[in-house]
Parts: sequence; structure tokens; C-alpha cells
Amino acid sequence: MDGSAVDHETRLEADDHFALKLWLRILTCSNLIESRIRHHLRRDFDCTLPRFDLLAQLERADGLKMSELSQRLMVTGGNVTGLADQLQHEGWLVREAVENDRRATRLRLTGAGRERFSGMARTHEGWVVDMLGALSRDEQRQLHVLLGKLKLGLRPAGAGSGEEATAGATARRPTRVKSAPPRPRRALAVAARAASRAAVPAAPIARFRNKVRP
Repeated sequence: MDGSAVDHETRLEADDHFALKLWLRILTCSNLIESRIRHHLRRDFDCTLPRFDLLAQLERADGLKMSELSQRLMVTGGNVTGLADQLQHEGWLVREAVENDRRATRLRLTGAGRERFSGMARTHEGWVVDMLGALSRDEQRQLHVLLGKLKLGLRPAGAGSGEEATAGATARRPTRVKSAPPRPRRALAVAARAASRAAVPAAPIARFRNKVRP
């Protein structure tokens, strides 16, 4: 077990629901992989994982607006701005004006930044291949399909797209809905009185964004 990662399965009891056991195993594996990648990035490239993720997004898209990066990385605009300032100062990227949108700024890798990141990405891929080496290629494919189904089920309706959506749609089965048991007369009377009153709007749910340290 990686010393910097938490084994969440240690909190389990024998009679815990299997879904809880599965979730904590997924979480532990994710933490172990992420912890190891963070360590390797610091050791070999003096780079943090948030910086690597931002550079990876720019490398794939060949330039993105700040708002697009914020959405893809699921962090606040302030986090992206702080990382972009550092990376621009170090020569990794440049800022460009967006045509017909004065308020927007596009980030794009410099030629040197793209070349440097290419070598880092190849090394990163090697780390991931090694860490998943305990699973055969077929087992990795099976796990990929199952996690794609889970991911699709966790997203809001209509939000799923891409390869994981296809995998999830293939594996999905219709769900039977059980009818609710009959309620006592007293409960029905209470429900009828409640329904006659004006509905009170629910309080909005606060949304929290992940904060990432540069």
C-alpha cells in the first residue's frame, strides 16, 4: 500500500452492503494510482498533477478558452488563471485574444511547450500501463466497459456521450419498478391535506467547485 494513499476498505464491516465495499475498493484504487502519479511527476518532471492535466487538455485540443478549460478540469476560473500564469511565465503556453469576444482568452501551447509535454505524456502513459499490469488486456477491457456503464448511470439524463455511453447503453437493462405498498387511511388523509396547501419552493442546492492548488 502506498504510504501517502488511504486504504478506505479498512473501515468496512463484514455485514456492510456489497455496493459500499465495491465503492471503497474503486476509491482506494483511484487514490493509489493518483498518489503514485503525483509522486512520479514531482520526482521526474518537478510538475504537479493539476499542471499536467491542464497541459494535457491544451495538447489534445490545440488551444482552449479559459472557460472551456475550467469546465473540462471541473475547477474554478481562478484556479485555471493561477496555473496559466505560472505556465506562461515558464514558457509552456501563450495567451491569445478570441475573435469577436473581447472578454475571452484562449490558451495555446508554445512549440517548446508541446515538445516538452510530449515526452512527459509518453512517460506518464508508461506509468499507467505498469500500474494496471496486474490485469490482463481482456480484464482491462471488461473493467472499462463496466465502469463506462457505471459512469453513464451516474450522469444526469442526456449528459452521457462518447465511448463510455456506447458501452453503458450496450450493457444497460430495463429496470422493473415495484408498486408502492398501500398506505393507511390516516396517512392518506394527511397527504391529502398537505397537497391542498401551497407548495413551498425548495431551497436551491449550493454548488461547490473543486479547488486545486497550483
